[in-house]
Amino acid sequence: MGVLDGKVVIVTGGGRGIGRECALLAAMAGAKVLVNDLGASVGGGDEGSAGPAEDTAAEIRASGGEAISNSESVSSMAAVKGMVEQALDTYGALHAVINPAGILRDGMFHKMPEADWDQVIEVHLRGAFNVTRATIEHFRKQEDGAYVLFTSTSGLIGNIGQANYAAAKLGVMGLSRIVAMEGASKNVRSNIIAPFAWTRMIATIPVKDEASVARVERMKNGMRADQVAQLAVALCAPAAQTSGQIFAVRGNEVVLFDQPRPVRSVARLEGWTPDSLIEHALPSMRAAYTELGASASVFPYEPI
Repeated sequence: MGVLDGKVVIVTGGGRGIGRECALLAAMAGAKVLVNDLGASVGGGDEGSAGPAEDTAAEIRASGGEAISNSESVSSMAAVKGMVEQALDTYGALHAVINPAGILRDGMFHKMPEADWDQVIEVHLRGAFNVTRATIEHFRKQEDGAYVLFTSTSGLIGNIGQANYAAAKLGVMGLSRIVAMEGASKNVRSNIIAPFAWTRMIATIPVKDEASVARVERMKNGMRADQVAQLAVALCAPAAQTSGQIFAVRGNEVVLFDQPRPVRSVARLEGWTPDSLIEHALPSMRAAYTELGASASVFPYEPI
């Protein structure tokens, strides 16, 4: 018996990397899977190919599972509605969505073209909206549904050269939180994962210094896509009883993130002025400020 026996799952970005591992593992856990992948390059600038999604689906079928493929883009609501209809027409049900589909258009913010901003927001944030909005009413009606959306430490912590990606991924955090809150009474769950894993997206990040080289080697050797898939599939299962949370997977380590809450406050009965804020309030809170370090400064140790 698998944790997803009898369930139907859509996995976006399922042709390669984390998505592929999620699709394969979901099928091993008993689910029927719609594997979606546009089959485009990491930058998303080409027309794509149906090959990667069908390759994963074929591998599932060859192993005795049930899977179909779809090569549309998550950035199109019409395409996502088509995926949902395809799953329902083929399997008569839908219970979960795993959504790691994404692209990168890295660059320093002061040099970033509008097109690079727009396309990353379109795929990551609009894509997350599309897959949730296209399925939420179905999940609420059947009082059973789970979303596993993907965030990034680029948004949660920060990484230089990824303003577009960080903004989109932090937006996904807010979306997931509200979907979880509004869905609680209908048994609709939503969680997000910030993955540490060597994928073709990570391979495009420029390596410019020794620290970057060391970080890349750690990811290649100790942080794999299949390790991320374990948690993604678990969170789809009703038995997980988890919603509204932020996780990271780093090798064999699963991390639960806190969520923004007040850490310190100051009050002044007569009110504040810019001068008094600069002289008293800000200095009194400075010890509680969050440093400007990137995600590597928060996770400087070797993966487990």
